[in-house]
Amino acid sequence: MNDDSVNRLRSFQRALPIALLRARDSTMRRFKKHVEQYGLTLQQWRVLRALADESPLDSKTLSERCVILAPSLTRIFKTLASKGLIHTVKTEDGRRHSIVLSKEGQDLFNSASVHSEAIYKDIENSFGVENMSELLRLLDMLREAAEKTNFK
Repeated sequence: MNDDSVNRLRSFQRALPIALLRARDSTMRRFKKHVEQYGLTLQQWRVLRALADESPLDSKTLSERCVILAPSLTRIFKTLASKGLIHTVKTEDGRRHSIVLSKEGQDLFNSASVHSEAIYKDIENSFGVENMSELLRLLDMLREAAEKTNFK
């Protein structure tokens, strides 16, 4: 094997990061139109969705679950709080606060989640329920493998 074949990149069309970005963009485009109808961004929706799933949550946990950097999350908190959709609650550690959905936030989530679930179902019907389950399993495995990989 010569040095050129070792150092040559795979085809751009077959590059994993590009394939993931294309799949993400196509999928997120469906949800973006939906959440914008509620006056939200995709990141704001992720925060509401995470809080609806489990609440209260601290900033660090929300950042990890929603895959949003802390500075952006702070701005999102301010926006959602100004809309009356979330509020902070004190924790046992008086220096820290956790975030919860307000009644208005829960009501908005309940309304929006019906259409969100319909989008999921539509994608599953096109892609296949078993394929979706397998894809999610494989993506979890890929993330775990990528996190373990040591780059030199």
